[in-house]
Amino acid sequence: MAKKQRWITTYLTEHQPDIIGFQEVFSIESLQSLVADSGYQHFAVVDQPTVIDDFIYRDPVVALASKFPIVDVASVPVDKDLVIQLGLSAEFDFSRQVVRATVDIPHLGLCDCYVVHFKSKRAAWQVELDPLTSLEGKVIEQFKAQVAGGWASSIQRGSEATLLMMHMVERRAKTGNAMILMGDFNNPLQDGILAHLTTPNLLFNNDQQQQQLMQFYTLRDAWTLYETNQAVLSEEQLKRAATHYFGQSSSVLDYILLSSEFDTKAQSNFYEVSDYINTDKHLINPIFDIDGESTDHAVVSICLRLRA
Repeated sequence: MAKKQRWITTYLTEHQPDIIGFQEVFSIESLQSLVADSGYQHFAVVDQPTVIDDFIYRDPVVALASKFPIVDVASVPVDKDLVIQLGLSAEFDFSRQVVRATVDIPHLGLCDCYVVHFKSKRAAWQVELDPLTSLEGKVIEQFKAQVAGGWASSIQRGSEATLLMMHMVERRAKTGNAMILMGDFNNPLQDGILAHLTTPNLLFNNDQQQQQLMQFYTLRDAWTLYETNQAVLSEEQLKRAATHYFGQSSSVLDYILLSSEFDTKAQSNFYEVSDYINTDKHLINPIFDIDGESTDHAVVSICLRLRA
């Protein structure tokens, strides 16, 4: 515990983020106290982890800490009518409750900041094998469970993203607040399961006025905005680093998505993405005494510069 706390404190001291989202929070009070000591007086959480024993927790939650005032905190509700339209069970819910913290950001005003941890790729169920099952039978049953269970997880993950996006659009229409979506998506963004989070336009619609209006509701990948703003950098410098490693493979699973207020091409623009930082030293060159209790993902952060 102490080693993990030191790692978090060191990160906050070195990088000084104004707003930060946390994944897999087991001890809410401990984290809130820790970040308060680092200057984060505003903290948002909407769920509680499950306590198995006095000191054993499961089902961690997400949280957000901010140096700027948080004026409202809420969980994202599940639209039951939409759930039925999607063909899901009426009992469908987010695998982890989504935090929506409305933060008062200088020069911008109110911004709805969402922290997510979408369903992992881990198969949604495990098969129970009869000890008398043949070797081939065991392999077949495990393979079937892996394929079907993996797809069930994909359905859950994609449905979470869809329900969240519908909520964000509706809230944007009501409030006009800027939007930031951050977290562990457990899936590459360009994959068809999550691609709708950054839908660029209305399909089969040639009305330029309608297309332009849609941009107000569209989310942009912060990395893409950074690339656009950094044309002078080399191809190597603009190579996106992985945020997660598994065996010999690597992938980008962690993202920050932004509304039009952060897009220099949009009329409603206030800020531009001036830097994109992928902190991964603890993954690719770890020092056990320092990184032994860190995180198994890279930490993605961005710098925003006020437009002149």
